[in-house]
Amino acid sequence: MQSNHRKLNVNRASVVHKARYAARNPRRVAPFLRRTARDTWLRLRHPGDHVAYYRAVMASDAGRDPDFAVGSATRKRWLALGRMQFDYLRGHGLRPAHRMLEIGCGNLRAGWRFIDYLDTGHYYGIDISPDILISAKKTLVTYELQDKLPYLTPTRDLTFDFLPEAHFDVVHAHSVFSHSPPHVIDQCLAHVGRILAPGGFFDFTFDRTEGREHHVLREDFYYRTETLVSLAQRHGLRAEFMDDWEQLPHGQSKLRVTAREDV
Repeated sequence: MQSNHRKLNVNRASVVHKARYAARNPRRVAPFLRRTARDTWLRLRHPGDHVAYYRAVMASDAGRDPDFAVGSATRKRWLALGRMQFDYLRGHGLRPAHRMLEIGCGNLRAGWRFIDYLDTGHYYGIDISPDILISAKKTLVTYELQDKLPYLTPTRDLTFDFLPEAHFDVVHAHSVFSHSPPHVIDQCLAHVGRILAPGGFFDFTFDRTEGREHHVLREDFYYRTETLVSLAQRHGLRAEFMDDWEQLPHGQSKLRVTAREDV
């Protein structure tokens, strides 16, 4: 399905695209050069370790503005994106009695709504960034959700080895795989089936391309849908493209993963 939000055949890593984009958006040249300098420095500090690299990226961004660190340029946009995620998931199967794991919970842009909606103790949020989880705790205080007893835990990988088997009805990852290289996604899909309860599902968004798969710096990754569907199948999972998500004002696409025996 052709997206209304972006051109799906563009290779954003190409020199030609960067030159054209810079010509059309001169104000964004300086910020991109700063990102490039940071990327170079962090690659040297964390060679071959993407989690340590991106944890440092998050520390840098969260130090400036936690909302910006999770991809929201303004507080209004932070609220709108959180509401969009919540409304979509509630309309597609989420119920108060469900136990939910949010991967990359950030500063609870959507998480505070999930916590408020779910039964007490049924929300578990993980993130690779301790810095953003400090901000998440402030969000809990802001919305007076302490009595809902959510779990907020830092993690270094997506093996979920510290979580119980067949426990979560819903696993959710918004704008996580858009910042993840293939081996991180593979690790997640290799282990998420173990923690999904019978009939449970895993929703995740990704930056979609219908051209060549590529990444910009080591922060933004673009995948073909069939690549991720095949990867899920390799781990005994079924992945469904969520067409109606494409109609919403967000630039990413969404897949829903379920265990094959649940379909």
